[in-house]
Amino acid sequence: MDEAQVREFIAQLITDNKVMLFMKGNKLFPQCGFSSAVLELLKKHKVTFGTFNVLRDMDVREGIKAYSDWPTIPQLYIDGEFIGGCDIVREMDETGELAEKLAPYVRAPKPA
Repeated sequence: MDEAQVREFIAQLITDNKVMLFMKGNKLFPQCGFSSAVLELLKKHKVTFGTFNVLRDMDVREGIKAYSDWPTIPQLYIDGEFIGGCDIVREMDETGELAEKLAPYVRAPKPA
């Protein structure tokens, strides 16, 4: 993919997933501690979210850094807005701000 195609692909993922995590690894097998930490916070809040494993595609791995103007992975987007990486997401969780942003996307409990 060229740079424009990568940017379009990233934008589409962010549009298609109200909560989107660009991470190293996947939901079942995170491959870095920071990605794992953000993943666990999203699971704790019981939200539906998409992920993309940047280790599978170097163009997207570099492209997401340019897209957000943020140098590290993981990167969390909520409702199209870049939220930040692991430290910012952890801090937002501690202050309650993360719960507020994620509230519209909490999964309904499954009927018993």
